[in-house]
Amino acid sequence: MTFASWTRRAVLGAAAATLATAVLPATTVPVQAQSLDKATVGVLALSSSGPIFIAKAKGYFEREGLDVTLSMFTSAQQVPVAVASGDVDFGVTGLTAGFYNLAAKGAITMIAAQSRDEPGFPLSAYVATNAAHAAGLTKPSELKGKRIAITTIGSTFHYMIGILGQKYGFTVKDVTMVPLQDVPKMVAAFKGGQVDAILAPSTVARQLAADGAGQILGWAGDETPWQLGALFTGPKTIQTRRPVVEKFVRAYKTALAEYHAAFNVKDSSGALVKGPGYDALLTIIADATKQKPEIVTAGLPYVDPNAKLLIDDVVNQVKFWQSEGQVDKTLDAKSIMDLSFIGQ
Repeated sequence: MTFASWTRRAVLGAAAATLATAVLPATTVPVQAQSLDKATVGVLALSSSGPIFIAKAKGYFEREGLDVTLSMFTSAQQVPVAVASGDVDFGVTGLTAGFYNLAAKGAITMIAAQSRDEPGFPLSAYVATNAAHAAGLTKPSELKGKRIAITTIGSTFHYMIGILGQKYGFTVKDVTMVPLQDVPKMVAAFKGGQVDAILAPSTVARQLAADGAGQILGWAGDETPWQLGALFTGPKTIQTRRPVVEKFVRAYKTALAEYHAAFNVKDSSGALVKGPGYDALLTIIADATKQKPEIVTAGLPYVDPNAKLLIDDVVNQVKFWQSEGQVDKTLDAKSIMDLSFIGQ
């Protein structure tokens, strides 16, 4: 073979290779993937984050043109801090004094609801030690004067004690809140008899009762229903990336409605029943939270299918934290919401 003929073949071969590459199917380099808007959302590995896990697993974000990355955190306060700093674009978590302080500084804005404590949904329990129960602590209304383990001052647990007191005529000053930073330390103090009671997630409360370590007195949702969590973002994101926020909320609402239909439906007697897609959605949440399905089932919270916030309750939360000296008294609760994305 002459050098010239080899060269001609090389050129033709290279041209053919180039042509073949040009006509490769779209699955090799998806056109859709190239056009997706990127976004990150901060979540906790809890069932209350279920709608986010569902939207991600079932492709609802992608369908809206978003490439969403989940960033996992270990405490509620970490999520709004991450949104405020710009480390993530969106967040879903419980509403705390720290959350409202960041919102008061203009760092975060609520745009939709997350979970609620609602009657008939066992999400957070009041649990008494066996010794306290034997001594007469048998109802949530009797917690006045008791030592109660919580995570931190300003937490959702702190708030739940506060609104329970409002219902039964006592204040947080009438109990001794023992802040222990995290749930494992709370459980250790409870089992060690250092406190009389604990406010605990349903999975923890049920395990304590099953182990014979304590007695469940009741559920926060039955005693004091409230807006537990929200979806939020930064004001700058709303201003500069509004189409992305709109897409995110649409996907989120699709998952919320699916979650609600599967997990929040009751029969005529008021008992929870399995809705469409129950098992498949349960598997998604169990995988995301790394919990057994039966554990997840025990603590599935209520969500509004349209992502509606309990606005009056949020106003009351801010007033409570202001009365506790935890939040700036000049904060107007309605100024930290932009509910245009959910039509509220």
